[in-house]
This record gives sequence, C-alpha cells and structure tokens, in this order.
Amino acid sequence: MHFDVAPPVEGDQRAEVARLVSLGATRIDIGQGEVSWVVMADPDGNEFCVLTPQ
Repeated sequence: MHFDVAPPVEGDQRAEVARLVSLGATRIDIGQGEVSWVVMADPDGNEFCVLTPQ
C-alpha cells in the first residue's frame, strides 16, 4: 500500500515535509526525477508521497 499525503488547498508542501521530517520521516530518491511531489519514507521504511496543494 502506498499513501499520498495532500496538504490543504491553502497548505504548504514544504512545511508539511518539514513537519513529517520532525516526526521521523526522511526524504528519499527512488529515481523520480523532477516532479511536483516529494517521496518520503517513514521510520520503518514505508514509502509515501507528499503532494502539492491543489
């Protein structure tokens, strides 16, 4: 299962990524290249993405 986290419309992707990092997540590179989302992993290695607000 792969989760996508979507900040609220008025939200800030960078702030959400920073919040998740402070909770133990890490940014990872899976070869995604230049995309609008951020790929991350939780402390157990489960991958998820943080989308840009729509």
